[in-house]
Amino acid sequence: MSPLLVFTVITSYFTLLILVSYFTGKKSNTESFFTANKQSPWYLVAFGMIGASLSGVTFISVPGWVANTNFYYFQMVLGYLVGYFVIATVLMPIYYKLNLITIYTYLEKRFGFWAYKTGSAFFLLSRVIGASFRLFLVAGVLQIGFFNAFDIPFWITILVTISLIWVYTLKAGIKTIVWTDTLQTFFMLFAVIITIFIIAKELNLNASGIIETVQNSEYSKMFDWNWQSKTNFFKQFIAGAFIAIVMTGLDQDMMQKNLTCRNIKEAKKNMFWFSITLVPVNLIFLSLGVLLYTYANQKGIELPKSTDELYPMLALNYFSTFAGIIFLLGITAAAFSSADSALTSLTTSFSVDFLNLNVNDKNINKIKTLVHLGFSLLLFFVILIFNAVNDKSVVSAVFTAAGYTYGPILGLFAFGLITKRKVIDKAIPFIAIISPILLYFINMFSEEILFGYKFGFELLILNGALTFLGLFIFSKKQ
Repeated sequence: MSPLLVFTVITSYFTLLILVSYFTGKKSNTESFFTANKQSPWYLVAFGMIGASLSGVTFISVPGWVANTNFYYFQMVLGYLVGYFVIATVLMPIYYKLNLITIYTYLEKRFGFWAYKTGSAFFLLSRVIGASFRLFLVAGVLQIGFFNAFDIPFWITILVTISLIWVYTLKAGIKTIVWTDTLQTFFMLFAVIITIFIIAKELNLNASGIIETVQNSEYSKMFDWNWQSKTNFFKQFIAGAFIAIVMTGLDQDMMQKNLTCRNIKEAKKNMFWFSITLVPVNLIFLSLGVLLYTYANQKGIELPKSTDELYPMLALNYFSTFAGIIFLLGITAAAFSSADSALTSLTTSFSVDFLNLNVNDKNINKIKTLVHLGFSLLLFFVILIFNAVNDKSVVSAVFTAAGYTYGPILGLFAFGLITKRKVIDKAIPFIAIISPILLYFINMFSEEILFGYKFGFELLILNGALTFLGLFIFSKKQ
């Protein structure tokens, strides 16, 4: 694809997003930025959350990942269903009952000041890392497809990418995100389906041929029963349930969208339909991975060193121009559907949880804008750091980081919901910091001390359990 064509596609796409931002921001106020005035239709939120949940990580990494881990990722997806059920039936009713803007306010009501600040601080850390990983993906594709042709350095690519997000989320925040996420989910799913049909045509496969190719592939093994393996079914399934709980139910980014629904009844509808739809969608992404490797093998194409580069390489260099355009739309939509809401939720959490701003105050717009800009710059620098040190699949890196940063949040909420004990509030920040440190050393020496056991993504559960134990030690009965 020519750099000019890439530029035209990306420019047209962001022009569309800015137009959406313009119309959603027409009658918006400060409250619209944080809560969308609680007027979002549940079905719109549900569809948009698919894109936000999948993001650029799933779009690029999961198809490439099948070469290393087959369809084992689907074991986690099945676990997600359990997690989403817990969110809909346990967590969301609490959030709506307390009429929360940021979900970490619950920790203040349950434990106290330091618990509240600790939970919010770990969310900020987690979301900055996660959003940076995701933006790193799309910036890398833009670098290959356009900026390299003009010898433009990677840091400028990142700066342009984040600046575009900042522009269209500045005015109406989450109110805009609900609509842009819907649009971006459509582009992402459309791109995947079109890519599958393009590959099928190249390989002379009909619908039954596609299914047969996927089923007969060496990569389509779905269940791993080896207890020592990182991808063991029970490890993946249980980890998936907890990852869904913490990365959706205990995550301000994802919950902020849910809290824009009109009431708890509509919010539950949103969560149930979103979770049901996510299962076949992830299966489609994994099937795409098989077809990509099959195509490369039959065409004699040398595979890239990084599995994350497989889909972009084939789409931009070997498929038709039309397929390349569709891919660019898909990856851009996938990455930005997660990154734009992350920037909004970071701004919301810091403004409400740390600056104690009242969202109904008309005079906070200037402060909100500065916070919004500040987090944009922070994402910029974190992506540069990640670009310098990254040496593995981004999807693996995201979940590994989640195990360390979301664990204390999981422990705090679990202790608050399961027990009625009173914790020494000032001890909570220290417990939340020590738990990931202990986790790191346990993980490092797990094979020696646990008879060959290797931790996978269930590190998150252990981290939450360590935090839970620490809270129990520094607590007493009410």
